[in-house]
Amino acid sequence: MVDALVHTKMAFPRTRTELVRRPRLTESLRGAEDAALVLVSAPAGFGKTTLVASALDDVTPVAWVSLDARDGDGTRFWTYTLHALEAASPGCASVALTLLEAGNGRFDEVVAGLVNELSVRPDPLTLVWDDYHLADTPQVSDGVALLLEHRPSQLRLVISTRADPALPLSRLRARGQLVEFRAADLRFTATETGLYLNRVHELGLATGDVEALESRTEGWAAALQLAALSLRGREDAKGFIDSFAGDDRYVVDYLVDEVLDQQPIQLRRFLLDTSVLDRLSGPLCDAVAGPADGMPGSAVLELFERRNLLLVPLDDHRRWYRYHHLFGDVLNARLLAERPEDVADLHGRASAWYEAAGEVEAAVRHAFAAGASDRAADLIEMAAPELRRQRVESLLRSWVPLVPPEVLAQRPVLASNLVGALMASNTFDDVEDRLDALERTLMSPPESLTIRDEVEWARLPALVATQRAGLALVGGDVPATLAHADAALARAAAGDQLTVASASALKGLASWANGDLLTALHAYQAATRGLVATGHVSDALGCTVTVVDLELQRGNLDGARDAAGHALDLVEAPGGNPGHPRGGVTRGTADMWTALARVAWERGNAQEAAQHLGRAGDLGEAAGLPQQPYRWRVAMAHLRESEGDTTAAAALLSEASRLFNSDFSPNVRPVPAVLARLHLRIGDLAAARSWAAAAGVDVDDDMDYRREYEHLTLARLLLAEHRAAGDPDRLDRAAGLLVRLEVAATEAERTAARVEALLLLAVVADAKGRADQALSRVQEAVELTRPGGWVRPFVDAGPRAVELLGQLRGDARFMDAVTAAAGGSRRPAARREERSPSAGGVEPLVEPLSGRELDVLRLLGSDLDGPAIARHLGVSLPTVRTHTQHIYAKLGVNNRRAAVRRAHQLHL
Repeated sequence: MVDALVHTKMAFPRTRTELVRRPRLTESLRGAEDAALVLVSAPAGFGKTTLVASALDDVTPVAWVSLDARDGDGTRFWTYTLHALEAASPGCASVALTLLEAGNGRFDEVVAGLVNELSVRPDPLTLVWDDYHLADTPQVSDGVALLLEHRPSQLRLVISTRADPALPLSRLRARGQLVEFRAADLRFTATETGLYLNRVHELGLATGDVEALESRTEGWAAALQLAALSLRGREDAKGFIDSFAGDDRYVVDYLVDEVLDQQPIQLRRFLLDTSVLDRLSGPLCDAVAGPADGMPGSAVLELFERRNLLLVPLDDHRRWYRYHHLFGDVLNARLLAERPEDVADLHGRASAWYEAAGEVEAAVRHAFAAGASDRAADLIEMAAPELRRQRVESLLRSWVPLVPPEVLAQRPVLASNLVGALMASNTFDDVEDRLDALERTLMSPPESLTIRDEVEWARLPALVATQRAGLALVGGDVPATLAHADAALARAAAGDQLTVASASALKGLASWANGDLLTALHAYQAATRGLVATGHVSDALGCTVTVVDLELQRGNLDGARDAAGHALDLVEAPGGNPGHPRGGVTRGTADMWTALARVAWERGNAQEAAQHLGRAGDLGEAAGLPQQPYRWRVAMAHLRESEGDTTAAAALLSEASRLFNSDFSPNVRPVPAVLARLHLRIGDLAAARSWAAAAGVDVDDDMDYRREYEHLTLARLLLAEHRAAGDPDRLDRAAGLLVRLEVAATEAERTAARVEALLLLAVVADAKGRADQALSRVQEAVELTRPGGWVRPFVDAGPRAVELLGQLRGDARFMDAVTAAAGGSRRPAARREERSPSAGGVEPLVEPLSGRELDVLRLLGSDLDGPAIARHLGVSLPTVRTHTQHIYAKLGVNNRRAAVRRAHQLHL
């Protein structure tokens, strides 16, 4: 989650104006544009970060990641890397981020997704990993090596490190793809040393003294800086320089002693106390170290910065800093050596400050560093309900391995929260064992347990049953799912709407998996209402995704549109985004725009669908739920195909297949089957046959709702093979399969499947010369689709189905909509005149009004003002204004009176 990241780790370091310019290095680094890797490798304190930042100061875009020891975890490493790339060049890592957030641990797929995205971008991009040695684990280096091997030319990699990374450097050297800066390159020359000591620090040293220091430090930037601090105010500068000796390791210790010893005792203590912090701010330092020399923490930090005391600002407002890594490491080592008994207390103070500031992640991290597992457990347990509401499962999941088993054994509420985080992240490996242990804990006397959240404790028996139901559903055990869900409902306390909603949703999923769409729909509508009532808005939007799915399968386009529209009204209303931790866009909002795009697409309105998908895309992946990435790509693939770009459509579907996330839903519309249909439409029968073989579908299979879409796809393949080879056996096999599919869909009231089967049966009858039967099938389909303006099934059934529709006498407007959606011209002029809405020859709309826009239009013809229209429709005033603007644009008017007049002319 972005909200859990430390964004300053991805901030480009600010370069000081008073730095010594080193063009011999910066120009060389800046000019290494064709290198696969620029490696800056030298011991601590050689100015690696400063050099890279100076060289790239005027280069854009640059993605910068400052690494630390925790980044050796592959997920954390790539999370920061991909977010930094996205910040530098939006859209360049969205697919890779989605693959990473899916949590399957396949970093090679993440890297492949990143390479594919970067390879199509026109502009160059530089990625910098600073302090790479802290994260150089096999888990990280394998992925980086893969990125180097397949690096697109647009990407330049820069690594700053204290030790050579475990990467194929010799191979890169042999290919001439490696540019290296070593300690010998980074050492200050005598001239640079003089500029640094006399211009930056204004020490006024003689040339001989400068040369002596340059020789004794061997141009080591950190040693020079510490020496300059020690020399400030000394009367005997020459004596100090003459006595300065030793190798690098001892020089650091010596000079740090000199710097620390020259500070007043309270400032020295402040430095050691705050060395436990990876970020420094005045209030945080006050809480951890208290005032120093009577100065608050902010004043001390400003003083240190003015004295160049190895303090790095992290923002432009002088609010957040960090110590130079070398300096911070030495300070922390001194603290451990001098006052080890204080370390836990200092971390504890930091944890308390972060808790009060609402930064749970940092509060928990310092609690663990303090060895206070019980305090960390308290924090997690109390924060978990809100984190679940915000859908920040990844943060909860990251704490799972840190909580000791003995702590979990005494904290059933916490144990249940962590089980929920694992399940929400599609991690089920040890969930059953954890649930078994949790149920054993529940058998203990309550007084022997530690309970911090009494509300969650009261819910626990029902919650465990709900989690059992979810686990059974993932395992495909529908009867057990229903049994556990019923148990959860029976155990739910009065007023526990959250449990009722969760159990209802699971029962709905079980009904959906069995093909009982109406029961599933009612369950999901109930779940949505309960989730809204409890403030779980993102989860309610997730349920709405399923409601839209079910309504579309039932052929109720108005119901699908209204469900998504009401959900958007919920998050657009004032204060309507409690699902977001900082008042931003609620997770799931993007899914609602994609849902509206699907409805518009089914009604043949590609332009409106494109607009809605554009809104969803602009909101970004963070505004979407787990299914959004693949759903958006499937919807966009349909648009690209309609524009004639079948290559892009196929690529989008391939991405969608990799990004697929069921989120507990039955996979009733597999993306590979969607891609197979595209292959059929472009005549690639071989690819479609490969899909059928891999999917294992056959005409003699039992009718199973979960494979209904695949069987319909198989029927399309058989029809395509008949057209290609004239094989009557293929036609007969398709007919037999379609008859069984149509019967099953009709009995279960699955209208979408029924309509598709009817239209394909019409094509079969037509191919057999049975014209009356073909038209009868088409007429049945029209009666099911025309009331909702549902044109897409005819287009998807192929050109012959559209031609058969044209042979019927009926609603010319509906037939025109089908023809337009199929990419053809409007019907003949005589037919247009039959439906002409006015004698004055008013041209019909190019883009029809949506159902919601028609609702608003009718009320525009009344005496109601805008707020009254909003109240009447149960939506927000901004939503009414948006619909009104769309109405004006489609009608070609610019005010309310003209819109009403135009609507009367068009009989709207």
